[in-house]
Amino acid sequence: MNIVERAKNIILKPSETWAEIQAEQMSISDLYKSYAVILAAIPAVASLIGYGLIGHSAFGMHVRWGIGRAFGYAILYYVLTLVGIYVDALITDALAPSFGGKKNILNAFKAVVYSMTPGWVGGIFYIIPSLSILAILAALYGIYLFYLGLPVLMETPKEKSLGYVVVVIIVTFVINFIIGAITGSLFALSPIG
Repeated sequence: MNIVERAKNIILKPSETWAEIQAEQMSISDLYKSYAVILAAIPAVASLIGYGLIGHSAFGMHVRWGIGRAFGYAILYYVLTLVGIYVDALITDALAPSFGGKKNILNAFKAVVYSMTPGWVGGIFYIIPSLSILAILAALYGIYLFYLGLPVLMETPKEKSLGYVVVVIIVTFVINFIIGAITGSLFALSPIG
């Protein structure tokens, strides 16, 4: 699998790409190694650069972390992201029968990983912390991709897909909020000078 082509295709041609993904024979380990580990590094590295080297100004103060603090944050965020996608996949798999779908942990993992692509690619905007809202907007497109992928991968009836997405997103939001709270409390911003 060409990671650049797959990322481009899932973002630009999601319907066709979900069908290809459904037919692929990969393990969760393969998906981690060949895709998630690489793309999840984009926001982590961009945050390291943005918060550790560049910083941003707000309310008349320039806020920047030291490189050590930014590095620690990036590593913790990266590890928790990789753990979080597996937890999200477990939740997606567990909820499938409630929405008329079929349990399949591999397909749930595919749905979660590939729908996170826009957020990971958009994570490049963390290099300039004031542009981080663009990374968030890119991640919102991932919700739409997830919505398109569930009927294909989890065999959810189309009429139940929206409810399925909403419930998974709420649970995922709670998980990501906890991840953000953990990393944020450990690496709180402090003004420079």
